[in-house]
This record gives sequence, C-alpha cells and structure tokens, in this order.
Amino acid sequence: MFTSRVRTLNTLPLYAGPRRLWPVRSRAGGRRPARAPSAVCANRARGDAVIRKKIGLLVSLVVLVTGLAACGSSKKSSTTSGASPSTSAAGGSVSGAGSTFAAPVYQQWASSLPGLTVNYQAVGSGAGITALESKTVDFGASDPPLKPADEQASARNGSPAVQIPMFLGAITVSYNLPGVQSGLKLDGKTIADIYLGKVKSWNDAEIKALNPGVSLPSTPITVIHRSDSSGTTAGFTGFLAAVDPEFKSKVGEGKDVPWPTGTGAKGNAGVAAAVQQTTGAVGYVEQAYALQHSFTYASVKNKAGNFVAPSLASTSAAAQGVTVPANLGIKITNPPGGGSYPITSQTFIVVNKDLCKAGIPGGAAAAKGVAKFIEYGLSEGQSVLAQADYASLPASILAKSKAAASSLRCNSAPVH
Repeated sequence: MFTSRVRTLNTLPLYAGPRRLWPVRSRAGGRRPARAPSAVCANRARGDAVIRKKIGLLVSLVVLVTGLAACGSSKKSSTTSGASPSTSAAGGSVSGAGSTFAAPVYQQWASSLPGLTVNYQAVGSGAGITALESKTVDFGASDPPLKPADEQASARNGSPAVQIPMFLGAITVSYNLPGVQSGLKLDGKTIADIYLGKVKSWNDAEIKALNPGVSLPSTPITVIHRSDSSGTTAGFTGFLAAVDPEFKSKVGEGKDVPWPTGTGAKGNAGVAAAVQQTTGAVGYVEQAYALQHSFTYASVKNKAGNFVAPSLASTSAAAQGVTVPANLGIKITNPPGGGSYPITSQTFIVVNKDLCKAGIPGGAAAAKGVAKFIEYGLSEGQSVLAQADYASLPASILAKSKAAASSLRCNSAPVH
C-alpha cells in the first residue's frame, strides 16, 4: 500500500483554486468510492488500495509519492491500479523541473508509482531546461522543442540531450465576461490585435463582425500574459505569428516575447487566477486549468476556416499527420484538418541520453527512476490522460517516443 502527499510551495497570494479529486478506480477500471485506511487494511488480502489523485493549480509544485508499510502484514503489498509490475518496482527519488502545462499530469503519474518519490517543480519550460543544463535536476520538462543552443548546452555535460514527446494539450483563449457564454468566435488576427493592444473593448467592431447576433458589452479588455519563460507562451505566440504578419514582426514567437500591452502572471495557474479575478480579462491557459476554473473560452478559427472549440477530440485531430523530425522535436502550429483545434501544444521530458555520464544529480538510482517514470507515462499513463483533460500521443509518435526511452543509458549500459 502507498499514499500520496502533495505539498505546494509559493502559491499565489489571495487565491486558492478549486481542486478536483481524481476518480478512484478498481482493477476492472470501474469507479468505486474511496475507503478509509482502516477499510483498506481490513481488506488487504483482496489487494485493495486507495489512490487519491489531485490537481492543484500551482506555480511551484512538489509531488511526494512514498511507499508506506501498512497493517503490519507480512504479505506483499498489491500494486496500484494501472501500475505494472515493472513500474511498481521503481524506487528511490528523482527530481524534475519545467512545464506548468504538464504539471497536473506528472502529479497524477507520480501518484501511480509506489516507492518512487518525484520532486517536480512547475517553474516554466525555460527554467526547467536551464535546470537540466546546470545539472540541478534529473530531468527537464518543456513544451516547445529544444533549440540548437539548448541541445549544444546539454551535450556539454557529456551526453546529447534526448527530448521525448509525452502527450498533447489545448491552449485556450479564456475570458471573464459575465453574460457571454463559451464559444465566442475569434480568429488569429483578432486575437493578435487584442495582444497588440489594437482591440481594446469587447464590443470592438472586429469582434462583433465574427459574432453576429451576440450581445457584447463595452467592457474594456484586460490582457493577461505570462511573465515567466513559458512553453505555453511559445505555443500561443507560435500560432499568432503563423497567422498574423504584424504580430510576427512586432512580437514574434517563443518562450519569452516583448509584449506591447497587458499584465504578466507567473505560470498557467497565475494567468488563470488573474483572469478569474478580473472582469473583462482574457488570457491563454492550458485547457485543464480553464476547466478547473469553469472558464468560458473561445472557439478559434483553424486553417480550414472552421471555428473549433478546444476538446480532446480536436486536440487529437491536430496531431494527425504531424511531421516527426529525427530529434523528435515535433511542433504543432495551426495544423490542417477541418476538426483540428489550431492552438495545440505538445510537451516533452528532456534528459541526457547517457544520464550517468552527463552527471545526473541523483546518480544511477535516479537514472533508473527517471526511466521508470517515462516508461509509465508512455504506457499506462497514456490511458489516464483524458481524465486530466489532455490528449494521448498518436500511435506513430508514441512508437518513436518509446524507442527513444528505450535508448537511455547509464554509463553505456541500458537503464532498465
């Protein structure tokens, strides 16, 4: 038996977002109510276990999952629902840092690996890659693919970097506009003009032209953007730069851009909190965070000319047929397809190919733990992504991710 504990560091002041408990599932996959610890002990012979899985809206997140002995029984503890014998054998502690976009999923996956402690700090993609390059964490997490400079910096540690696609998510354009429901139609040019400071009120002619018959208030638009080095920003600005030449020339795309207007907030959680607290606000956040707050969000015009709402289906559609380069640095930007949501992002776990030669801080034990964490995420972990409002990898990309994970080494020997 094991329990999971979540500790939140540096949470936003004056804000405590709603939490959602992950459903507890039996081995057969059906829902069942959570039991008190005493009930688990009493039924241990039947292999019952309690798993509580929580998403916290975090700026800095540490997930602690520890294996605990229970009930004083000499019988072998059962593995958790969804944890295979290979992954349940993982032990020790690993550290990671990076994407806030991916943090809810990594928290959920960590809670399914008994005996493995995963200390993950959701500090943004840029800071996560910097931490990996400086050898202060065992793995980095990034939404945009590595730039050549990052690959070179990682290689200087003694082994080339490997970026492994893990899953997909939608970046919503969320707004706080009382009386206006979800599904307000926006195209790339209008969103770009909002973030350029050209469209200043919600009843601007540019927005009204896309939404005939919708009663729009004259409320001023408060633009919220990320203040930290962010993969979500890279995905959002990548879309706007692809569809609007003025935005591309004045702002560009990347994890850090020179915003001409608006207020900055740290992390997906920070942007979500600012939007929630400000009438008239608009901000870009990953769909899981938008659903956590019951936000209203836009249907965005895609490359085929259709206005599409973010959903698991439209996110998955966006990844169909994506080109996979040799270094696996996929980038989904305004994809084709009538049902594709145009602001879809991938996310990666980044490690050195030979973790031990590169000087992984936790040593050989951490190398094995990281490999087990990735292995779980690319197997059982894919099947639970929908519960967290993320999309699994298409089969063609998943196969290449698994091959990359299998290639990881510790002092030239396979990690597994």
